[in-house]
Amino acid sequence: MSTPSRTRMTGIGRVLVVVYAIMALAATGRSFVQIAQRFDEAPLAYTLSALSAVVYIIATLALVFAGSKGWYLTAWIAICFELAGVLIIGTLSLVLPDLFAHPTVWSWFGMGYLFVPLVLPFFGIWWLMTHRPADAGAGTTAVRAERTVAP
Repeated sequence: MSTPSRTRMTGIGRVLVVVYAIMALAATGRSFVQIAQRFDEAPLAYTLSALSAVVYIIATLALVFAGSKGWYLTAWIAICFELAGVLIIGTLSLVLPDLFAHPTVWSWFGMGYLFVPLVLPFFGIWWLMTHRPADAGAGTTAVRAERTVAP
């Protein structure tokens, strides 16, 4: 018998977690180097890169443990924040290019990462919508209701 968390991490769910983990590593490495070597050149851009790294780390962990309601909600918050960040930073980097002379992970809608930051949250939202955690109390409530209706 498999546990709910194991069945959730098959197929596209596993691929999604791997891609989020890769993005977490890439964004963390990028932001670390940017902040350590030239933070004074573009503090806003490099801080946003670090923020994106934190978001990808949280999203990765939340997707792995999304079988519980707390982590499931955390995944929703992280992925929606990620989408908002990509759209806002992507738009600002086009409208105000001087503000983002130094690129971030989400600049130009993630062009430096082959637009993966733009597409990834849509897959994450789709996966969360189609893989809700099992409600432990729902099964017992349905059984009780069935018993009371039966003669």
